[in-house]
Amino acid sequence: MQERSLNTIFLHLMTLKTKSCAWILMIIMLPGILLFSFGNGVQAHALSASFTQISFNTTETDMSFSLDMLSVMESMGGDSNHDGALDEQELGALHRRLEEWIDDSVVLEMNQRQQEGELQSIQLEKKGDKQVVTWTYRFPAYAAGQTISLNDGLYTQSTAPAGTSYVNLLTAKQGGQVNQAVLQGKDRTWILLLSEDQGGQQAQEQQPALAVPEKPQAAAGNQAEAAPTPASTMKSEGSSPVVKAAPASSNGAASGFFSFFKLGMHHILTGYDHLLFLLALLLRKQTFKQYAAIISAFTIAHSLTLTMAVLGWVTLPSRLVESTIALSICYVALENIFRREIKHRALLTFAFGLIHGLGFASILQEMELPKSHLAISLVSFNLGIEVIQLSIVLLLFPVLKFFHQARISGASIRYGSVTITLLGGFWLFERLFL
Repeated sequence: MQERSLNTIFLHLMTLKTKSCAWILMIIMLPGILLFSFGNGVQAHALSASFTQISFNTTETDMSFSLDMLSVMESMGGDSNHDGALDEQELGALHRRLEEWIDDSVVLEMNQRQQEGELQSIQLEKKGDKQVVTWTYRFPAYAAGQTISLNDGLYTQSTAPAGTSYVNLLTAKQGGQVNQAVLQGKDRTWILLLSEDQGGQQAQEQQPALAVPEKPQAAAGNQAEAAPTPASTMKSEGSSPVVKAAPASSNGAASGFFSFFKLGMHHILTGYDHLLFLLALLLRKQTFKQYAAIISAFTIAHSLTLTMAVLGWVTLPSRLVESTIALSICYVALENIFRREIKHRALLTFAFGLIHGLGFASILQEMELPKSHLAISLVSFNLGIEVIQLSIVLLLFPVLKFFHQARISGASIRYGSVTITLLGGFWLFERLFL
């Protein structure tokens, strides 16, 4: 009888130990699962961004295409001195390959005929605090009635890390008017209609241009078959051509609002440092009221500084912003480990949320949004961020509630917070010294 009791106790202890190990292992792995679910590697921002600018002039059409240096090096190499950047000499050695790469990938068409632009230069530039490589082309001037389309095929056949989160921020200019689009995922073709400005016609309200998704069978052909009805107009004095963007088609093209909405979702899903900060905030056991206060504080704070930064009211060096974001992850994770009771976390979240908002704003600052598009772009971009943030919280809340009822939740929180601290510390060191 006594031997049976001992066996029962031993089996019970083994079961508890197995469950404890499972919980601890799950909490340790959770940050890594979140990081690797949305991309490759542990880079805090895996977003690969290009910037296309097209200027329609009376004598010629100028186009520049800029791509962040990291994406260029991932695809083309060229860092011969292994310093993590390209210099002028290394860029010169890659010149021919870079020219062929973009000539084959980014195609401008007029009435379904590919246009051969004259390459003016390939050079290193700085866009904000980001190093980019810029290709500059010159095309002939285009007349009213012609349909201009841009096909971005970059990374469509590539397995490079940059291809998993690539976005092209396109700006078309004519006179003092601007039209913009976000090309990402399968929405990688943009159609522009040049038309005469009718003297008595009233200017339509400007909206961000619409991205028309490329059909699988139409790499360079059928996108202009259906005569597009103008969705927005860029007007100028006299009868010079004005740019009209093709409207969303019935096969699911995104509107201008939805383009920036998707960009906001994409930005936070590839901003793994923001996601890790959110996880660290929620990991400790708290009441529903405390959780609601934390999420509300983070939303209000980052929305404020996102708006202020895009409007140009607040500007801080990106190294300082990104380093502080990494520091915020470490601080909250260490607080989870060493504080017996969590107090005033909503206030702490608000303070750090102000810095995270500056991080969210970086991509819109680089796009240089015109005032006419600023409000709708800001609102839709921020809504995209909030939808993903709220979805993650709703998914995590029942899991964390169940987890907090487990006996070994305290140990699991400590081990999970240690993992988060190490990841945050790695990013902090990288951003400060590399």
